[in-house]
Amino acid sequence: MATTRSAHTVWEGSLMEGSGTVTFDSSGIGEQAVSWPARAEQANGKTSPEELIAAAHSSCFSMALSHGLAGAGTPPSRLTTSADVTFQPGTGITGIHLTVEGTVPGIDEDTFVAAAEDAKANCPVSQALTGTTITLTAKLA
Repeated sequence: MATTRSAHTVWEGSLMEGSGTVTFDSSGIGEQAVSWPARAEQANGKTSPEELIAAAHSSCFSMALSHGLAGAGTPPSRLTTSADVTFQPGTGITGIHLTVEGTVPGIDEDTFVAAAEDAKANCPVSQALTGTTITLTAKLA
């Protein structure tokens, strides 16, 4: 069964002087302020499309890696994943770097890295972001 998740943004003003609010409609977790300076300079308590992509990618990747490891008979005790999305004004998103550290009983480093590479290639968010370069650093804790 397919699911659809929704969010909306209200933006007021021009790109450089304006600002907006992103509302997470499906989850009801609230609203987050967005602005050009928060995107292209310092966050200053506001989010950006890139931070939202980073959140989506790190969570999707973690789910995919957990599923792959469990399917291989070595479920993880813990995965800690970060996603760094690089934005260059005038160019756009220039890359995403995933970093994962895992506690996985009964697995060696090479097997963990291979599972992480598979998750990177096959998680739905990675597949949706094929227009940019996605790199990975993976290690066992």
